[in-house]
Parts: sequence; C-alpha cells; structure tokens
Amino acid sequence: MVNIDDLKLPPHHLEAEKWVLSTILIDNEVMYILEWLALEPKDFYQKEHEFIFQALESLRASRKTIDVVTLSDELSKADNLDVVWWTDYLYEIASFAITATVAHDYWKIVKEKAVLRNILSTCQKISWEVYDQEPVPELLERIEKRIFDLTQVNLSDSLKHIKDVLNSRVEEYMELVDNPEKLEQGKVNTKYHDLDDMLWWFQPGQLIILAARPSMGKTAFALNCMINAAIQEKKTIAMFSLEMGNEQLVDRILCTVSKTPMHKITKWLLDDTDFANLGEAMEKLSGADMYLDDKWAVTLNELRSKLRRLKIEKWKLDMVVIDYLQLMSAGWSKFAWNRVQEVSELSRGLKELARELKTPIIALSQLSRAVENRPDKRPMLSDLRESWSIEQDADIVMMLYREDYYDPYTDKKWLASIFVRKNRNGPWWEIELQRAKEYMKFYNLEKGT
Repeated sequence: MVNIDDLKLPPHHLEAEKWVLSTILIDNEVMYILEWLALEPKDFYQKEHEFIFQALESLRASRKTIDVVTLSDELSKADNLDVVWWTDYLYEIASFAITATVAHDYWKIVKEKAVLRNILSTCQKISWEVYDQEPVPELLERIEKRIFDLTQVNLSDSLKHIKDVLNSRVEEYMELVDNPEKLEQGKVNTKYHDLDDMLWWFQPGQLIILAARPSMGKTAFALNCMINAAIQEKKTIAMFSLEMGNEQLVDRILCTVSKTPMHKITKWLLDDTDFANLGEAMEKLSGADMYLDDKWAVTLNELRSKLRRLKIEKWKLDMVVIDYLQLMSAGWSKFAWNRVQEVSELSRGLKELARELKTPIIALSQLSRAVENRPDKRPMLSDLRESWSIEQDADIVMMLYREDYYDPYTDKKWLASIFVRKNRNGPWWEIELQRAKEYMKFYNLEKGT
C-alpha cells in the first residue's frame, strides 16, 4: 500500500507566490523592473494566485493604478473574484510583504519552481509518448524539441559591477601571458593574408555577413574559407545550405580542392588525370571535420538545436556557414506578414547563437537591386536586402564585388574585391583576390596561393 508520505506534490512555494503578488500591490513599478524574468500567470502553482497575477497584468497593460480596489474590479470582470475568496483574500495578500526591495529574490523562486514543474511535466509526457510506440525518428525529434524548449529560460542576472568584470579580465590577461598559445584558440584563419590581417581572423562569438549580388561568387568564396580552415587549420565547420543540395556542394568543394574544372564534373567528362586529382581531393576531405546540412527551410530553432548537439558530440565547433540568410525562416507565424521583421529576428537570433556557442557564424546575404540602378556598382551597406538590422547586428559585413560582372572587357577580369564595409573592432578596407573561375577558387593576389 502506498503511504501518504510517499506522495509528492509538484515543486512550489506558496509564500514566495504571495510575496510576489504583495510586492506588486506595494509598488506597481516592480512589474516593470522585473520584466526581464518573464514571469507568467501559469508560473504560479496555486490557481488563485494565477488569476490574481493575470488580473495584475491586465491592469498594467491598461496603464491603470494597481491596488486592491482596481484588482478586485478586474477579477470581477473576469468572473474570478469568487475563485480567489473575494476581496478579503486580496487584502490579506496586500499586507503579506513588508517591503518590495527584495522582490527579485521571491520572483526568482516562483520562476524556478515553475521551471522544475515544467521539467517534471515534460518527463511525464516523454514517458507516455514512449509507451505509445510512435516511429522513433518522429519521437526523438519531438523529445529534442521539448528539451530545447526547457532550456529557453534565463534565470541568471546579467547585470554585473564593472569591478567584477575587470577582475575577470585581469585573470584572462594573466592566463594569456603565461600561455600565449591560447590566444589563437577559437580563431579561424581564412588563409587570405590581407583579410586575416584586417579582421584579425574570424573571432568566437562574431556574426559575419558576406553579401553580394546573385552569381557574384559569394558561395564559392565561403566554401574556399571553409576548405582552408578545415584542411589547413584542422577546424570543425558546419555549413547549412538552403539553396543547394549536399551533392552540389560536394561537387563544388571537389572542384576547388582538386582543381578540376566544374563543367567536367557536372558533365562527367573526366579523364585519368582528373580521376587521380579527385581521388587525392577526396582523401584530404575525408579527414576534414566538415558537416553539411541541406534542409531547404531550416528555422532558427532547428539551427540552434543542431549546432548545440554538434558541439556537444564533437566537443568543439569552430565556424558555421549559412547560405543564405534570406532563405531562413524564424519559424513563428507572427512574422508571416512582415518579412523585414522576420529577417531582423533572424539576424538578432544568429548573433545571440554565435555568442552562446562562442563560434563565428558567417551568414551569406543577398543585396537589393538598388545597386544595379546607379553608375557606381560597388556595394554599400544600404544595399543589404530586407532589413537594416543585418547591418546593426553584424560584427563584420563583407561585400564581394567583381568588375567583370558588369564590364566583360575590364582589365580586372580575374580579380575579385572584398569590401569590408563594417568591422566592429578594426578598420574598413578593400582587398583584392585572384579568382580562378573554372575551379571556383580564390587566391592571395601577391603569390597566387
């Protein structure tokens, strides 16, 4: 027989819930000050407290004074006044807290208990779904989504005194003095000397935008950077291609590494020398840590989930490439009517993900047609398509330009220009690279390497 003592209630703290509600009645500004904690009505364990907090939120949204009288009226409108034991209980709540100065501590307790209940509920749902014996791939995907949703709660306080930050930085400086090799950890070298010198490599946590007009060569340049980093620097790299399949990407990579003309690969016009070169390229690439994903409509949440899992499984993730930003989806219906807002959410989300993973993310981006309507075709920041927030969120904005794209008779037919239009921690400049079109390969100009 089950003993009554063995039965456990879900995690909760009724006194903390009362204190939270009481502090709001003492000082209405508490709701605004602690808004970052994202407390919701459903976070309250006791149903009466959930209804009261819901009424408090309605009063705040209507910009009305919050006190027992207005709260009682709001509950009455929603037919919930009798549920919370009438006005007497509201007066009891109002006198429960002594001061609102420690509201943060009690709000955090309520939120933590709600998270624990959510974890418990998620585990129970997963258990029942396992017993239903649904197809394993679908079940794993749903479980991963549930676990991911659980991680999207921020309970930490991001406000820090500058003294604490300074002390932490001093320790990092001393660590680098003692171990200078750590200075290079996490950075990605593209092997394009002028670009690396200007940017001081791609740094962990950076969002890098590589933009150009269609067919300018931005995918080819991104693949060159990936290949150089993966083969020469032994970096772990993930690429999400929303435009081309994995097979097309591999063909392009093989073309670049083996220096076999692309038309010979696509038309299968290969001779013995080509096969030998492709064999050597395959051997090099097989040992490289490159991961490809060609799902055509990846969402921001799916991207987060896949990259987190990859970093956990491989213990490191040095660079991420997304081709291209405008083909991504935020995954939320509220943005369906506003593409500019959706792209803004995507750029902001990618920057947050780069910081979370401590990994540079290179997102390719299209430029608007505005560049075609002016005499000087060299791209500018204002040419970024669909959202000004791309420019705002990015640490680096690089723009690829080829003069022969517009003028086939130019004397710069085999050159490509990289315009660094934004560099948060360094100069803006222009570099030139040599381009071998048939191999989709870019070289340093001074040595052709």
